[in-house]
Amino acid sequence: MRNTVRQELVARQIDEQIAGRFPVGRRLRVLDVGLGQGTQALRLARAGHEVTGLESDPEMIAGVRAALAGEPEGIRERVRLIEGDGRDTGAHFLPGAFDVVLCHGVLMYVPEPDPLLAALARVLAPGGLLSLLVRNADALAMRPGLSGDFATALRAFDSPAYTDRLGLEVRADRRETLTATLAGIGAPLRAWYGVRVFSDLAATAPTDLDQLLAAEERAGRTDPYRAVAALLHLCGVRGG
Repeated sequence: MRNTVRQELVARQIDEQIAGRFPVGRRLRVLDVGLGQGTQALRLARAGHEVTGLESDPEMIAGVRAALAGEPEGIRERVRLIEGDGRDTGAHFLPGAFDVVLCHGVLMYVPEPDPLLAALARVLAPGGLLSLLVRNADALAMRPGLSGDFATALRAFDSPAYTDRLGLEVRADRRETLTATLAGIGAPLRAWYGVRVFSDLAATAPTDLDQLLAAEERAGRTDPYRAVAALLHLCGVRGG
């Protein structure tokens, strides 16, 4: 349920940003770093874009390849999969090689995100879109607090470190810090959204998913709600 909400909201937000920055019908060069199950990569390939997926986990790549095998030939031809680390984009791609770079659900596993973000900005063409989806450190106490785990909630006020649902020790990011980083790498923040304001604790689908998505979409672009979302979707533009 949480993943359904996340993927649908992020898809709408990406489409909104693309529509506002590129001519209708233009075939974009898209890089998806840490593409996971490939949800956004496959969706953008179906929309006609040329998509490159960069993933360090061989099992994830195998899963995306299996999903891709079920797509029509025209879509398969628009997707290229590469095993590698996002911090090594310079070894794989030329500067300015992509119009859109996605990095979703990756920064929480990177102890020091600045080198990764600088590498992503380097391969982004002037005017290109950098899309980041991160765990929101400014709302890190919300999930444990609403679950009644107040000891964990209290710790979350003082540290961006947390344990994810897989039991991994990871970290969250603050919007203010990432805004400064994006400005420093030449891809300043131009829009941001909250993702999963109301549904972060949901395990099963509600009776009316459309209404939930409508409420989430509105909250994700409305203050003060978006500031306490579980995830932040930050959109920077190369060269401003």
